[in-house]
Amino acid sequence: MLPIAMLTGAVFHRLFEHLSFLTPYLIFSMLLLTFCKLSLKNIRFIPLHGWLLLIQTFGSILVYALFCFFNPVLAESALICVLAPTATAAAVITGMLGGNIAFLATYVLVSNLGTAIAAPIIFSLLGSHSDMPFMQSFLYICKQVFPLLILPLLCAWGMQKFTPKLHMRLLGIHQLSFYLWAIALTIVMGKTVVFLVDQQNPNYTNEILIALLSLVICVLQFFIGRRLGKHYGDAISAGQGLGQKNTILAIWMAQIYLSPLASIGPAAYVVWQNSINSYQLWKKRKTDQ
Repeated sequence: MLPIAMLTGAVFHRLFEHLSFLTPYLIFSMLLLTFCKLSLKNIRFIPLHGWLLLIQTFGSILVYALFCFFNPVLAESALICVLAPTATAAAVITGMLGGNIAFLATYVLVSNLGTAIAAPIIFSLLGSHSDMPFMQSFLYICKQVFPLLILPLLCAWGMQKFTPKLHMRLLGIHQLSFYLWAIALTIVMGKTVVFLVDQQNPNYTNEILIALLSLVICVLQFFIGRRLGKHYGDAISAGQGLGQKNTILAIWMAQIYLSPLASIGPAAYVVWQNSINSYQLWKKRKTDQ
């Protein structure tokens, strides 16, 4: 599904560019279906969640600071690859690898809440709406990011409490989130390709650097997550929590709030993280034989 979605978006990029307005609705729907599987009774916060969130938030600022003085676009791309919350599909991969699904499901919630709070502050400080005062820019970004990341959670828990029949019906179709992800990936890839094709003065060296940096960041996040998780006896879950990102959301945020060129980073991250997951699954199957 991954190569088909990316190839379709690339080939028919003009068509899917016109559907880019659907991206936030698809993200909302994916998160809603994911959060429907989360019960308040099963959520358990442990110190490891806090460490991963600190790395996700302050690590994004650190990588931006490392590159911003000589290549601002590279810095923005690095920032969004770290700041993006954990992918909704990470719990599935974690289960296949033998990790703790409950831990990862809780961290999906934690990392989305963290991004909802941190993103408007960081984007406003970067001057993504430089024509606005800081507070006005902050509130503007909050108005777009908060509903996208917080409302699905509130809706899921509200249905769980007040409309249990509807909640159970959504639980029965939670696999739909995978197909929504594929559609969203096709659309954001189409928009990314349109930007690359239409750019006036392309800098292919810079674009290759962005893709390579996203590879380094991807490997480092999986590695750091696993090393940190090992201290808590849960290397697999921590590695997936920190390394597997909601790249659809990352590309959308880069295209809306940062330089459109920065979206190449999370677009390449799609390939890198799925390559790492494929290798991990192959290695586990080989070990289990």
